[in-house]
Amino acid sequence: MGFFSGTQKNGGEAGKSAVGGLRNLVRRKQVDSKHTESSSSSGSGQYQLAKALTALHLIAIGVGATIGSGVYILVGTVAREHSGPALTLSFLIAGIAAALSAFCYAELASRCPSAGSAYHYSYICIGEAFAWLIGWALMLEYTIGGSQLLVALLFGGPDSLPSFLARQTVPGFGIVVDPCAAILVIVVTGLLCVGIKESALVQGIVTAANVCALIFIIVAGGYLGVKTGWPGYELTAGYFPFGAQGMLAGASTVFFAYTGFDSVTSTAEEVKNPQRDLPMGIGFALSICCTLYMLVSAVIVGLVPYYAMDPDTPISSAFASHGIKWAAFIITFGSCTALCSSLMGSLLPQSRILMAMARDGLLPSFFSDVNKSTQVPVKSTTVTGLLATILAFFMDVEQLSGMVSLGTLVAYTVVAISVLILRYVPPDVVPLPSSFQEAIDSVSLRHTISYSPGHFCMENTKVDAITPENSPLLVRKEALVGYPSIGGVYGFLVNKRNRRKIAGWAIMVTCIGVIVLTTATSSSSLRSTLRYTFCGIGGVLLLSGAILLTCIDQDDARHNFGHKGGFICPFVPLLPIACILINVYLLVNLSAATWTRVSIWWAVALVAYIFYGRTHSPLQHAVYVPAAHVDEIYETTSNSLS
Repeated sequence: MGFFSGTQKNGGEAGKSAVGGLRNLVRRKQVDSKHTESSSSSGSGQYQLAKALTALHLIAIGVGATIGSGVYILVGTVAREHSGPALTLSFLIAGIAAALSAFCYAELASRCPSAGSAYHYSYICIGEAFAWLIGWALMLEYTIGGSQLLVALLFGGPDSLPSFLARQTVPGFGIVVDPCAAILVIVVTGLLCVGIKESALVQGIVTAANVCALIFIIVAGGYLGVKTGWPGYELTAGYFPFGAQGMLAGASTVFFAYTGFDSVTSTAEEVKNPQRDLPMGIGFALSICCTLYMLVSAVIVGLVPYYAMDPDTPISSAFASHGIKWAAFIITFGSCTALCSSLMGSLLPQSRILMAMARDGLLPSFFSDVNKSTQVPVKSTTVTGLLATILAFFMDVEQLSGMVSLGTLVAYTVVAISVLILRYVPPDVVPLPSSFQEAIDSVSLRHTISYSPGHFCMENTKVDAITPENSPLLVRKEALVGYPSIGGVYGFLVNKRNRRKIAGWAIMVTCIGVIVLTTATSSSSLRSTLRYTFCGIGGVLLLSGAILLTCIDQDDARHNFGHKGGFICPFVPLLPIACILINVYLLVNLSAATWTRVSIWWAVALVAYIFYGRTHSPLQHAVYVPAAHVDEIYETTSNSLS
């Protein structure tokens, strides 16, 4: 006898195999709790990651991963093409949009402080197959992103280094090789293998150097601006030469300058006090980055008219135009430190995601090994560094840069959806290993419902899914005729289930509305009539879902979801919905070539999941039990062992 069985052993029954295969797509793993921590530390026999990080370490990792060399170039290109002097407002709007995702990450990270970031959250809230695709999207974000940073190294030019280190093109093949970039990634990989505390310390030092360079730009540039009267703001075109639309276009471009704060969440398992430090690390890192971006942009667009900016070296050229050519050395130094810190911020989370997927059985166990002395996943870190080296050495990763943006936006979107699921339809069943079957049977027998006069007990049979008709914790409606008080209990249970169904449909309708609205808005090829029609349909669906979620009470089970005492995302459901809307809008505006490449990547991922991940998942033979009785089952197991 059991609560109900979630095993997927369907034998040779063809009809059930299809249903079981579809169920695999949405089977969810157990949320982080004291039970999962104790079982992982004692049952696997593997070494655990070192809990060595504090809030300051997390801020250094977040700022270092976010502030890359892009800010040293974006200031010129975005000001010239989109925003003009309103570039500061573009950075502010983009920072606010990024903060929406940061709020969602902060709640999930503090509730579920395990390695894996968005992959881990989507596995708990949405399902296994979706989490698998998110994991592969994050591989694109971090691996290709790290390689792209390497290719962008300022000192990799043919005239700045000895010929055997400079970037070269292989004659006859058109392949660009960059030995210096490959050497740098090997050094960074070795540093990450030494230990998380040591690598975080180096990350902090490098990030501090980059921040000092930006502060120099702000202070020295501010002095020059006051001295010269801010010529960049004295224009006949005014503060908005491209209008509000140009300012918003600039905001959508600089939005990607804020990606990187999610690297903080990948180290959640290595934080001493994750409920306190993870939200602080995310919030302070993003705030520091937004402040620096706004101040740098305000100074530079004030020193030089936006149309006269050098698109390649806008900051150095701005100082040179005022006779301070030596500032280029400080700016170049800051750009190089930004590249190095961003590289570390790309390679660090990738190894943790590989480790998390391997621990869940979706990748070979090779990637989940944690070194005994350094307490870091050395093997997955080495593989990550090797892949980044190969890409940086041989491939033109600039063509793949759009894939990085797509992977980031998909992860942000899924995290926001996961917050809505957590609040309104949190998992009400929990997968446990089949070794718990005896304890499950014992607790199930203990909770068999019996009322007087008479006994109304369910038949003791195992089933494939929990329903009101077969759960031993619920009573059949027919058995309650003549017992008003008991019928009231049933009515309460029905209302609760209906509320969850309505909330689930509301979330789905909201997401569909967002997709229809953003696609119609961005499809300039559609006739105006069709375009407005689809915009209206999408807007109605979006508003209907949002209003419905606002009116429905959030599920009480959310209070027991994961760890308690952490950050709570405000303004739910409006904030996550706004986050989804912004991210999906940016997604649909990515190029068709980018979507084609990512679709091929995901197709390969699905094949790998079907033939390996699906069959090796521990959930393949899990037994699902009501979440309300998990503590009792673990206690029963503990008592039986003692």
